[in-house]
Amino acid sequence: MTTANGVSNAVGYTYVPAPVVNSVDPGLGPVAGGNTVTIYGTDLSLTNSVTFGPGTGTNLAVTSDNEITVTAPPGTGTVVVTVTTPGGSSPSDQGNPYYIYVPVPHITSIAPDHGPTSGGTGVLISGSGLTFIDDVSFGAGPAASFAPISDDQVVATSPAGPAGTLTVTVHSPGGTSNGLSFTYEP
Repeated sequence: MTTANGVSNAVGYTYVPAPVVNSVDPGLGPVAGGNTVTIYGTDLSLTNSVTFGPGTGTNLAVTSDNEITVTAPPGTGTVVVTVTTPGGSSPSDQGNPYYIYVPVPHITSIAPDHGPTSGGTGVLISGSGLTFIDDVSFGAGPAASFAPISDDQVVATSPAGPAGTLTVTVHSPGGTSNGLSFTYEP
């Protein structure tokens, strides 16, 4: 700066580029929030906030210029994860800045609700929030196989099990469903 009295000393100024979010891991989580999310990208070292749509993440930790972790806030639907630094906010049209809030699955019926102790029964599980199912359990044991058909239905194959009634549940990143009864017949 120059005045009638002379020139001031020089002060440095650094231009900081806006951050970019390349990916979010995991890209799915419960609507209640609370899970730790790792964000990968560029120019992240000066991050001062992370938002998941309208919600603000907590417990922000900068690992490097290319990686940060944050606790996801509660939310719903698919949202854009935005990282803010002194250089600006990450754009939504670069990388893969999306995060999907997954509801707790709920099951309403199992058909058939019985099968032989040898397993192998094809079972149709109906309910809601079933798109992202990552486990189907018959009591303490996993299903022999399973596949989500839609948000309302999952098909599973019963594993072998002892005679008697046990509880079938499904699990997704949103949590574990309620349980319904399945009976193994000798």
